[in-house]
Amino acid sequence: MTLLLLAIGLGAGVLSGIFGIGGGIVVVPALIYLAKMSPQQAAGTSLAALVLPLGAAIGAATYYRAGHHLEIKDALLISLGMAVGAYFGAQIATHVDAVVLKRMFAVLMVGMAVKLWVG
Repeated sequence: MTLLLLAIGLGAGVLSGIFGIGGGIVVVPALIYLAKMSPQQAAGTSLAALVLPLGAAIGAATYYRAGHHLEIKDALLISLGMAVGAYFGAQIATHVDAVVLKRMFAVLMVGMAVKLWVG
């Protein structure tokens, strides 16, 4: 499970570095489908992973108080993966043509939309 969470964070970090996205588009669906979390746990954990480095965990604390819909250890592992992944994603994005990058993002969005629709 630790490797899966690090991989989710790494993937989200790479995509964040390339497209400037992360939590809602990548981490939450990945936690739901790959880590088998409930949507509430996925949202709470993703929010914590994204805001803990910024010291602004009010939203994550709300999820935690509302029924412990937050996995702190998992959020920290995802954050670590995202930090490393964002570096590599930014390296990729700075060497890809803007039109290609735009099309890559469109494919990602359509793929995520289809997966969420079909579920």
